[in-house]
Amino acid sequence: MAFINHNSNRRERIMFGQRLRLARKRAGLSMQALAERVTPNVSAQAISKYEADKMMPSSSVLVGLGKALGVSLDFLLGGQVEALESVEWRKNSTASAQDRAMAESIVIEKLEDYLAIEDILDMHPAEDPFAALRVDMVADEEAIDAKARDVRREWQLGIDPIPSMTALLEDKGLKVIEADLPERINGLACHVERAEGAPTEVIVVSRHTNVERKRFNLAHELAHRIITETGNAALKKEPSMHRFAGAFLIPREHLEEEAGRNRHGMTWIEIMRLKRTYGVSAAAMLVRLGQVDILSKSAVEYAFKTYARSWRREEPEPIGPGEGFAAFEKPQRFERLVWRALGEEMISPVRAAQMLGLPLSVVERDIRGPRDQ
Repeated sequence: MAFINHNSNRRERIMFGQRLRLARKRAGLSMQALAERVTPNVSAQAISKYEADKMMPSSSVLVGLGKALGVSLDFLLGGQVEALESVEWRKNSTASAQDRAMAESIVIEKLEDYLAIEDILDMHPAEDPFAALRVDMVADEEAIDAKARDVRREWQLGIDPIPSMTALLEDKGLKVIEADLPERINGLACHVERAEGAPTEVIVVSRHTNVERKRFNLAHELAHRIITETGNAALKKEPSMHRFAGAFLIPREHLEEEAGRNRHGMTWIEIMRLKRTYGVSAAAMLVRLGQVDILSKSAVEYAFKTYARSWRREEPEPIGPGEGFAAFEKPQRFERLVWRALGEEMISPVRAAQMLGLPLSVVERDIRGPRDQ
C-alpha cells in the first residue's frame, strides 16, 4: 500500500448535521435507506433537513438514528470537537468516500472521549514541543539527516533504536489514536479545533497496519512537524519526509556500527536482522543502507529488481503481534488517563468501561484486583 498524502487544507465545523452525514456515509446508506431503518419512522426529506442543520430531530428519532447507524448519541451530539483542520490522509489511492467518512467518524468518536477525560482531569496542553526545532528550509538530503540528528540530540535520545515512536510522540504532547480503520486507509493526521479550550493535534494509525509501517508512518508524521517546507525545488516534500523518517529511526552512526561501511553486498539474513533491530520494513532498511552509502546505489537498485522486488507489497519476515517492537508500539496515554480519573472517583466504572471499550465486569475486576481463592 502506497503512502499517499492528501491534504484537504480545510476547516470543517462538526455540527449535528455533519456528524449525521458522516455516520450515514460510514454505514454506506442513502437518505432513503436510512429513513427506512429508523424507528420511529422519518422521511428522507426530514433526514436531508437534519443534515443541512435546518431542523433537529425529536429525542425519540435521535435515539432511532443512533441505533440505525450504530453510533452513540455522544457522537451525534458531542460538543468537544468543533472542527477538523488540514486533514492529511495516509491512504491507498483506491480508498472510497465511505472509507474516509468511516475514518473521520471514528476519529471524532474517539477524540470526544479523549478530550473529555482531559477536561475531567483539568489537563492543559503543553507548549509546542517542536517550535525550537522547526525549519522551513533544508539545503539537501544531508541537511535532512542532520536535522534528524539535531532532534535526537535535543531530546537526548542518543543513537540507539527508539523503543516506541508512539510513546515518544505522546510524551511530546501529540494525541496518538489506534483504531480499526478501513483496510485502504493507513491513518490520518489533523489539527483539531475545540468548542472550548486550546486546539490540539491528533495522529491516527490503523490497528491493522504492521508495526514496521506503523513506526515509519509515525516518524513521517514527526517529520511534518519539524520540516514544514523544504524551501528547495529540488527536494520534493513527501520524499523529504521519508528521508527524515529513515534518518530518525536509523541513525547513520548506529547503522555503520551494526552493518559496517562500504559493503560490496549483503545477505538476506543480515537485512532481516537489521530490520528487526530498528523496527522498520525490509524495503525501508534497504533504502537506508543505500542512503548512507553502506550499499551502493546500483546494489540497492539490483536488490529491488531481484530478491527484494516484492518487499514493497509484502513484508518479508514480519514482526509478529506482541513480538519485539510490536509489544511497545501502542498508544497508552488515553488509557492511563481514564484509569487515573477512575481511581480519583471522577468518573464511574460504567463511564470508564464505555471509554475503554471494555466489559464492565473487566473494569470492576481491575479496580479491586485479584482476590484470594
